[in-house]
Parts: sequence; C-alpha cells; structure tokens
Amino acid sequence: MRPTAAFLLTASLAFAQFKSTVPLVVAPTTVTDAQGHLVDGLTAGDLTFFDNSVPQKIQVHETFDPISLVVLIEANSASAAILDKLGGSGILFSDLLSLPAGETALVAFSDEVKVLEDFTADSSKLTTALHDLRVEGDGCVLLEGLRTSLHMLSTRAAHRRRILLVIAERRDRSSKIKVDDLLEDGALQKTTVYWLTYSTFLAPFTNRPKTKWDRMTDEEKAATHAQQGKYKYPYPEEEEPLPPEMPPGSLLSIFTELHQKTKVDVASLLTRTTGGRTYSFLKQSALEDAIQAVADEVHRQYIVSFQPKPDAAGLYHTIRAEVKSRPDLHVRTRAGYWSVP
Repeated sequence: MRPTAAFLLTASLAFAQFKSTVPLVVAPTTVTDAQGHLVDGLTAGDLTFFDNSVPQKIQVHETFDPISLVVLIEANSASAAILDKLGGSGILFSDLLSLPAGETALVAFSDEVKVLEDFTADSSKLTTALHDLRVEGDGCVLLEGLRTSLHMLSTRAAHRRRILLVIAERRDRSSKIKVDDLLEDGALQKTTVYWLTYSTFLAPFTNRPKTKWDRMTDEEKAATHAQQGKYKYPYPEEEEPLPPEMPPGSLLSIFTELHQKTKVDVASLLTRTTGGRTYSFLKQSALEDAIQAVADEVHRQYIVSFQPKPDAAGLYHTIRAEVKSRPDLHVRTRAGYWSVP
C-alpha cells in the first residue's frame, strides 16, 4: 500500500459536546509535524493539557489496551460501487487495525440498520460477511447506524479502547433521530470516530463492469461447474460484462449530492468531537491506504488521562493540548467533556 498523506483537523467545535460519566478523563491524542507525519517518543513532561484553559497534571499510558472496533458501512444504492471495493477488507480490519488481541464487528445501514457480524477476531468471518454484502435499499439512516454501533461498543469491557470506523457519506438523509441525540449519548464518551467518505457521483466510474460470474453465488457456481471438481474458472460466457445496476454519474446522483451539501456534515462533527479524522477516497488503493493510515494513527497515539477537579454537574469543559516549546507540532485530541458531581 502507498502511504497516505496525513492532514490535521485542528478545529474544535463548541457545540460538539458529549457527556462524561466517569471522573477520569481519557483522551487519545495524536501528534504530527508540519508535514503531517506522526511524532513518537513524547512523554507526559512534553505535553500540556488544558481543561478550560487550566493546565492539568496528566499521565501518558505506555501500554495500549486491546481494541474493540465497529465498522459501519453504508449499503444503499448510492454506495453500490463502494461495496464492491470492500470485499477483501476483512483482514485489514482485524489483522491491521484491531490486531489479533482486538475484536471487530460489522454493521450496515440503508433503510434500516443491520448487524452483519458481531465482535470477532476471525478475519475469515469478516471477509465472508463483506463478500455477501449487497445493496439493501435507497435510504440512509446514518444516525441510527451510528447509535447502534456506539451502543455495541458500550457493551465491551471497560478496559478496551473503542474505535468506530464509518465508511459512508458525510451527511444523513433519512434518520428519525437528531445529531444532538448522538452528541449527548454517553456511549460516545469513550469512542474515537474515524470516517472514510466518498462521492456517490464519482465512485461508480472507478469500478470495472460486473460479470455474470461476479453475481453468481457459490452454490450456483458449484452447480454449473460440477464437472470441474472446483469452480475457480468461469466459462467465457460468464465473463461477459453485465449492464450497470445504476448508470454511473446519473442526474439523480448529481442532484442528491448537491442537496446533501446543505445538511450537517456529520463526519467532520463526530471526528473532531472525538479526536478522530476523516479521509476521502474513490479507488480501491485509496481505500486500503486510508485503512492503513487509520491503523498507523490508532497504534501510535498517546493515551492521555487526567483527574478533573470536582465541578457542578452538566458544565462543559473544553480540552486543548500542545507540545511544550514545539509550536511547529500539531496536537489533536477530543474536544471536551461534561462535568459530573
């Protein structure tokens, strides 16, 4: 995989707030140089964390707890071209991002939310679930998908790091819940959100035409190719390209994408709130590069914690961090937390 150029999200949103129900504030933190390269080797003495502009005594944890990862995938007609690119990504999620000590679950959404695979360390189960994933409708209940994923992560052991990787458009189209419902959801407090997004208008141009062989199930291949013993090789007529399920670049896609730009950019909101990051991709190689970049960041973050002073419940505290005497370095962490009694 080619290295993906990193870029930094430095803006913090005052309205991007979520409640903390534990006295210890834990903040996964990423440090990069001016070129976007990750910076290693820093200690608690090198970092300064500000809680409402007041410096805090922090700890930097040197050992990483195992990861619980949920991959949330948009599986509607607008994302059909992306589903074709995800077929072989199961091993990347389990063996690269969550690693052998971790666990990965797959969730898809369209008109409704569907759990494709519960938490597992078996990459073959993830690969099978991704290979079998098909377009399920035209809807985009993105916020419901996020809520389901966050609540799945909230059931994991308290010591595990919780990562939500979303592969979807930036904006919601048909959810019944509101963005504020997610920002105030306690399940968001210990989760870092990363987002891989794309243009639904341009994505279909990057896929090769599907063949009859591509659309056949394993059972159909076995029945048709019984005399071969194994059904690894299609007949010539099965390699003929099929008509596209949706013409690339249709006018409907153009109008849909333009209309979406007037809505809340959920991807930027949640990644900035939790200290994650948003990547854009179109081609298969760029998707793999983005997954690699997320894995690199997750496994090279500084896990910073501090004990906040008692405060009245329900007050929002902003968090800001910097590297001492190094204004050339950029620090990204969660936006803040809500105080508890």
